[in-house]
Amino acid sequence: MVDKNVVRRGYDGLAETYATERDPDDREGELLETLLERLPDAARLLDVGCGQGDPVLRRVNSEPDLETVGIDLSREQLRFARDGAPTVALSRGDMTALPVQPNAFDAVTAFHSVIHVPEDDHQAVIDEFARVLRPGGFLLLTEGTNDWQGSNPDWLASGVEMQWHIAGAERTREQLRNAGFEIRDEWLVGDELADEDANWTVFLARLEDS
Repeated sequence: MVDKNVVRRGYDGLAETYATERDPDDREGELLETLLERLPDAARLLDVGCGQGDPVLRRVNSEPDLETVGIDLSREQLRFARDGAPTVALSRGDMTALPVQPNAFDAVTAFHSVIHVPEDDHQAVIDEFARVLRPGGFLLLTEGTNDWQGSNPDWLASGVEMQWHIAGAERTREQLRNAGFEIRDEWLVGDELADEDANWTVFLARLEDS
């Protein structure tokens, strides 16, 4: 079982290491552009589990017609995000109870963040994404392709523990549909931080009009 406090302390403790190791995949940037092309003028985007700002906040920082908000559990990750994306509004928060109003955003992005949520909370997180999106809004979400859970007491050789619960693509499809999303597309991308060769499934989903 994932302990959120372990995850928070982990990302606080390895912030410097993560800044060195994290190298956003160009493919992630391409998929973000696929999302941005679908948004209306003067759109609002929420990046959940924004980390240090990659792959989303740093890329959209200079978009004049896009109002962007980043939320993360880790204060240290947000500190790095603030340096790299100074025009973006940032807030500390838990993705199971996002500190934003309903129907407030045209898009939500969640790259490599839901995978750190306890198994029993995955549906609640996706329900939160639906709550804060306007009808017809889009979600761009990464999940592990296969179900897996575990921990690493020395992730990235940082001396810091990290924990994961990956629901897998099949279960995530079910959770998206339960929350009222229509899956529009799926892609596979690599993972440069994995100990072994691994792929992520990236979902592009649209919240159905109520």
